[in-house]
Amino acid sequence: MELPCVGDWVTAYYYNDDTAAIIHRVFPRKTFLRRKSAGEKVDYQMIAANIDTAFIVQSCHFDFNPHRLDRYLVMAADGHVEPVVILTKTDLILRDELDEKLSIMGAVSKARVLALSNVTGMGFDEFQQVLTPGRTYCLLGSSGVGKTTLVNRLIGREAFHTKAVSGTGEGTHTTSRRQLIVLSQGAMLIDTPGMRELGIVGAGDGVNAGFEEFAALSSHCRYANCSHEHESGCAVRAAVEHGELSEDRYSSYLKLKKESEFHEMSYLDKRKKDRAFGKFLKTAKKQMKD
Repeated sequence: MELPCVGDWVTAYYYNDDTAAIIHRVFPRKTFLRRKSAGEKVDYQMIAANIDTAFIVQSCHFDFNPHRLDRYLVMAADGHVEPVVILTKTDLILRDELDEKLSIMGAVSKARVLALSNVTGMGFDEFQQVLTPGRTYCLLGSSGVGKTTLVNRLIGREAFHTKAVSGTGEGTHTTSRRQLIVLSQGAMLIDTPGMRELGIVGAGDGVNAGFEEFAALSSHCRYANCSHEHESGCAVRAAVEHGELSEDRYSSYLKLKKESEFHEMSYLDKRKKDRAFGKFLKTAKKQMKD
């Protein structure tokens, strides 16, 4: 996590006619976006740093997934980044379907939701008004939801390669690296590759912030360390039983909370073993010298 990532402010020495550079210092990050490393390895992977607003992009078509949105919202809350949800490809569904999806998004999060189409231009002017000079934004979402196409539309030309949509109307994976673009109005935008895995590590505060209604109810639970599963006097479970909170949202909350705690324990155990192995090597080298 200490290594430089896109969005970091650094001091660097350029050489070879400014074609290469050596980074000497990474300045402290004010915000960050990170996830569990892909695969079985339990470690952090930095996505971006010093982000003011994360645009969480989902397609109105096959990619629409409130549970995945929960994960992105937890990621943003964990790194103290403001989330804005963008629903793309509105041209592929009817107005009634769009209204239903907007209603679902509103129930999932209090974050601002923008609906737009890269084909018709619907909602694009509203999206541009969100971009403020001097601030840094990041596009997050699965492959094929239209992130790179959106960047090209902002720039006003096909600066970044995109592929034709599939037979289902969905896009195909194009972006393979994270890159920061300075827009003409002075805002900075980071495009990221689509994420197939979005694991959560040690994001307890992020889970609580991503599920604000649960955190608010927790203060009314009988026990301060209530897990909201089996304890008597649990205000969260009571709200679910009375229909004030949806069962689906409750299940998502418990799943992310347990995942975060489990991976954090695994990560801390890994760090403990790494430190022990480091001490072993240090001792072995000393004995060899002796």
